[in-house]
Amino acid sequence: MNNLIKIYKKLLRETDTGFFRYLYGEIDWGNRIVGIRGPRGVGKTTLMLQRIKRDLNADDALYVNADDIYFSDHRLLSLAEQVVQRGIHYLFIDEIHKYKDWSKELKLIYDYYSELRVVFSGSSVLDLNKGVSDLSRRAVMYHLYGLSFREYLRLFQNIALPAFSLDDIVAGRPEALALKTPLLFFEDYLRRGYYPFAQDNSFDEKLRQVINLTLETDIPVFADMPASMGRKFKRLLAIIAQSVPFKPNMSKLSEMIGTGRNQMPDYLNYIEDAGMIAQLKDDTGGIRGLGKVEKIYLDNPNLIYALADGAVNVGNLRETFFLNQMRVKNPISLSSVADFRIGNRTFEVGGKSKGTKQIESAEEGYVVKDGIEFSSGNILPLWWFGLNY
Repeated sequence: MNNLIKIYKKLLRETDTGFFRYLYGEIDWGNRIVGIRGPRGVGKTTLMLQRIKRDLNADDALYVNADDIYFSDHRLLSLAEQVVQRGIHYLFIDEIHKYKDWSKELKLIYDYYSELRVVFSGSSVLDLNKGVSDLSRRAVMYHLYGLSFREYLRLFQNIALPAFSLDDIVAGRPEALALKTPLLFFEDYLRRGYYPFAQDNSFDEKLRQVINLTLETDIPVFADMPASMGRKFKRLLAIIAQSVPFKPNMSKLSEMIGTGRNQMPDYLNYIEDAGMIAQLKDDTGGIRGLGKVEKIYLDNPNLIYALADGAVNVGNLRETFFLNQMRVKNPISLSSVADFRIGNRTFEVGGKSKGTKQIESAEEGYVVKDGIEFSSGNILPLWWFGLNY
C-alpha cells in the first residue's frame, strides 16, 4: 500500500487545477459512492485528482488505478479496510472496470464502511453500465463527455466564455460575445479539440490508440468475443466515417463486415456505448429513447478526421458537431422535416448558402449555418452550439 500512496502523491503533485471540466461543478460529491463513466481520453483521471487537490486534505484521501499490479494479489475490499484503519475517508478508484467483480466488492465496501466515500471511474462504459445495475441505488452515476467548443477555447486558447443554454442560443444571447476569429478556432476544434490530450504533439497517434484499444480490447473483452472482432468493428467504423451520414441497412452492413445480420444492432450499441458512434433515432419513442435508429454518426468530429483518410464530408462534419454538442444537455432526435428536433424546435444544419425551405412547416424552426459569425432572425451560427456546456 505504501507504493500506492507514493504513486498517488506523485500524480497529485503533477495535477493542474487551472481548468476544470463542465462536470466538476455538477457532481454531488457528498454521495457515498460516485461513479464517473465516459470514453477513453476525456479527462476522468484528472477530474478525480483535481477533486482531491482543490477540495480535500491530501492525507485524507487515496487515489488508485485498478489496473495497478497491486491488485493482482490484493482485493479492493481489503484496501478499503486498510484505508479506514489509517483514518482516510475518501477513496478514488480509476479504471475500475479492469478489476474483476468490482461492483460486488463496491457493494460490500458500501455496506461495511459507512465512514468511507468512494469515487470510481472507468473508460469501458459498457462494463460500467453492466456493473452499475448490480449496485442498485448505492451509486450515483455521471457521464463525462469530451470538450465542448467553449471548453476548448478556455483550455487551448485561454479564452473564458460562459455556457449558454439552448434557450439562450436561439434567443441570440451569444451575439454579445467579443470573440475575435471564432471560425478560425472552430476549424481547429473540429480537427483536434474534443479530447484534452490534443495539447500533446502526438495527438493523432494517441487518438488512434484510443480507437484501437476501444475496438480491439474494450468491446471484445466485455462481450466475450474473439479478438478478431476488433478488425470488424474497425471496418464498420471506417464505413460510417465515409458516409454522409450513414443510414443503417443491417443486411448490407453485416455483409460488408462479414458477420450475421441479427448481431448488428448489438454491435452498434456496443460501439456507441464505448464512445465511438452516435445513433440518431426518430421521435416516436419520446423521452424513453425507443425510436427507430435513422442515422448513425461518428461520435465527434475529431474521429471523422482520424478515420476518413482525407475524404471528410463537410455536411457530415457539421451535423456530427451539432449532435455531439447538443446531446449533452438536450434530448435530441431526427426531425421529420429537417435534420434535428429538440423539444418543439427544429434545426436544419448547413453551409452559408443553406436556405430556409426545409423549416417552413416547422412549429419553431432554425437554420444553423457554418461559416458565419453572427445570427440573423432564425439563422444561427453553428459554432454557437458549442457553447452549450
